Amino acid sequence: MKRRELLRRLQKDGCVLLRSGGNHDIYVNAKTGKKQPVPRHSEIDEHLARHIVRYLGLEQ
Repeated sequence: MKRRELLRRLQKDGCVLLRSGGNHDIYVNAKTGKKQPVPRHSEIDEHLARHIVRYLGLEQ
């Protein structure tokens, strides 16, 4: 999955960028307060992308 696609999905579902780190950006779900790092690679593995979405509570 492209990183841009994942970030669009996160932002559409209410997540915001908390801070930028060296190799990762930290996104937080404003509704639940859960934080999750997102790597700064142009391609993100499908399994990792699914984990990020699930952990942030965006998947029904």
